[in-house]
Amino acid sequence: QVELVESGGGMAQAGGSLRVSCAASGLIVNVYTMAWFRQAPGKEREFVAAVRRSDGSQYYANSVKGRFTISGDNAKNTVSLQMNSLKPEDTAVYYCTARRSPGVFMTTNFYELWGQGTQVTVSS
Repeated sequence: QVELVESGGGMAQAGGSLRVSCAASGLIVNVYTMAWFRQAPGKEREFVAAVRRSDGSQYYANSVKGRFTISGDNAKNTVSLQMNSLKPEDTAVYYCTARRSPGVFMTTNFYELWGQGTQVTVSS
């Protein structure tokens, strides 16, 4: 069984930076894609970024493209999200997720494994 544990996050002012990380433990050999989603109060969980473990290909939501960078370290079984130029609308709980079969998708139903989430709050 694979377990995902997030760390990082916290509070920042608009224009600032934060980093969230996710450590995967367990049978990670069959994890093909790792991603970050976020959920703001009263809103649905939305895709933020994903990385394909086989070749490091990165995918981003338009709302974060150019500001956020996802990176994966297969040796350490971690994935991180560097968030720069933060905006108040980036405020949300950020969830790490993993997919056990090939493909990169931007909807929650394609991901089987989820972390507990970490809060990111951006003040104006």
